[in-house]
Amino acid sequence: MAGITNEEIARINELYHKSKGEGLTESEKEEQRELRGKYIASMRESLRGQLNNIDIQNIDGSVEHVGDRIKKEKRHDN
Repeated sequence: MAGITNEEIARINELYHKSKGEGLTESEKEEQRELRGKYIASMRESLRGQLNNIDIQNIDGSVEHVGDRIKKEKRHDN
């Protein structure tokens, strides 16, 4: 799991506030981009995990696992 720590989230917020005040150095901008990317990847992974644990009951009474449905749709998109 990509995961992101509370310290990294705190650093994202710190960099955001600094960017609005005094501005960021180039290295801080790069750090901010990397941390934001890691945060987004972590949120996507978490959402996928949640979706993989959801079942939908169709009108006909059959039950479909959302994770399987997403995988099926991805195969058809390629």
